[in-house]
Amino acid sequence: MDAGDLRIFEAVARLGGMNRAAFELNTVQSNVTARIRHLEAQLGEVLFQRHSRGVALTPAGQRLLPYARRAGQLLAEARRAVADDGKPKGELAIGSLETTAALRLPQVLSAFADAYPEVDLVLRTGTTAELVEQVLEHRLEGAFVCAPVDHPDLVEEKVFAEELVMVTARRVARPEDLPRDSKLKIVVLRAGCSYRQRLEAALAARGIIGLRRLEFGTIDGILGCVAAGLGVSLLPRSVVAGAAREGRVALHALPAKEAEVATVFIQRRDAFVSSALTAFLGCARPQAVQAAAE
Repeated sequence: MDAGDLRIFEAVARLGGMNRAAFELNTVQSNVTARIRHLEAQLGEVLFQRHSRGVALTPAGQRLLPYARRAGQLLAEARRAVADDGKPKGELAIGSLETTAALRLPQVLSAFADAYPEVDLVLRTGTTAELVEQVLEHRLEGAFVCAPVDHPDLVEEKVFAEELVMVTARRVARPEDLPRDSKLKIVVLRAGCSYRQRLEAALAARGIIGLRRLEFGTIDGILGCVAAGLGVSLLPRSVVAGAAREGRVALHALPAKEAEVATVFIQRRDAFVSSALTAFLGCARPQAVQAAAE
């Protein structure tokens, strides 16, 4: 059993067929089939069940798959470590909450791009749940997410502190005036958003439960619907202050235990830390200090 066999095995498992794996690996199906049979002979176990639409993992194959993925990830990190001579360059994939990307990161990204032009920075936005999963699966080197993140394979560093406020239509004088029936909707990002979970908890504490949801992919979409009176949301004050000044929405302060939230940067505990990531964090930390002083 070698790394090449495990790479082919992982591709077949992920794609569900020998032919599809051969296409991705730029080889012929007969080679893939022969390598899988060789691996099965070495292990003394059948790894795939063949069917009319392709293949499916056997119980033995399911047990092998996590090790094949880890082996591939380890080899990829080894190549990156060897190529990393201390000068930031190459691709750096970072994740962020949309609110953090819009509010806190523009200056960081600008400073980083100016200082390290040989780094190709990829920024992907998502919910906390989505970003945690992508970091765990090595698809991102790190991500800005909502605290707390309690996972043994991750380390986190607090970088920003935000105050959450309840956002309503202008005609709502206080949260207690919100309707307590099915007419009230929460206007939120998709499932996995920590702000959404906090909003539901804050409304439940005020006796407002059984809410219907309107899900959007952008902050602008949420603000537009709230301003139109379609529902209520919960977002960082710094993100929605402009809309409030323009008279589009009303903001309602919350008790500290409901309002205070930290944005943390997470990384895999066992992952290789590239020079590009080290340089990026070097640009981000001063912005975090500045934001805390504001």
